[in-house]
Amino acid sequence: MNAATTKTHDRADMSNVKITINKVGMDRPRAWLAAGFEDFRRATAISLTYGMFWVGLSIAITAGAVTLGYWYWLLPMIAGFMFVGPLVAVGSYGISRAIEHGRVPNLGDAFGSWRPHAGQLAMMGVMMMIFFLAWIRLATLLFALFFGFEVPNPATLYTSLLTTPEGLGMIAVGTVAGGILAFGAFAISSVAIPTLMDHDLTFMEGIEASVRCVASNFRPMLLWAVILTGCVLVGVMTFYIGLALILPVLGHASWHAYEDLVRIEPVEELKT
Repeated sequence: MNAATTKTHDRADMSNVKITINKVGMDRPRAWLAAGFEDFRRATAISLTYGMFWVGLSIAITAGAVTLGYWYWLLPMIAGFMFVGPLVAVGSYGISRAIEHGRVPNLGDAFGSWRPHAGQLAMMGVMMMIFFLAWIRLATLLFALFFGFEVPNPATLYTSLLTTPEGLGMIAVGTVAGGILAFGAFAISSVAIPTLMDHDLTFMEGIEASVRCVASNFRPMLLWAVILTGCVLVGVMTFYIGLALILPVLGHASWHAYEDLVRIEPVEELKT
């Protein structure tokens, strides 16, 4: 039996809700990933369609940035994908929930599962966009500090990043600062969105549950964050193509992580 921490929330419009955070071991991230692969296997067509949608969108954004001359935004935008990744995975959560309920998933589960809780999910989207915009601002400031305000041509820039003290310094500082910012975003979102999709809670309660999960299971959640980051980087290095598989698998796995970590139960109010 896993150890757990609990907290009861007073709700004006329903019974009190007890949110229990389970403590898990270092073996659980691998189990979540295995469960994600199993969901992908059971709903391959729908999951792959959902993944290919995001691959197509990513390619379109990249092509648009290059065509319009904004190619220098591509690196910080790709690095900032981790800030919006939990939102991208919403459809995978819907597919996993359908499998769990014994239904055959369909496109509605992938592309419409957010609708019942659109308001709270939108607020989570605002929170994640704040982190994303903060990262873009930070990346802009770092570039100005190390390279000045003049944008070089693509060949010069990407060569300079790997062969000059300025480029290597920017990568080092950006990695540390971006990592701290990314872990903050992960802490508030690791289970928040599946929690909101599965229960009638506010986005602040979802964030609180997520932060408590990370605080109570710091080492397993840190490992999970590393796995997520590494898998997404592999997908990007395949010119996005690998993301067609990686994104839905990670989304399914994140749903199982939520189920492993969070238990929410109604608590009857005391009668007076």
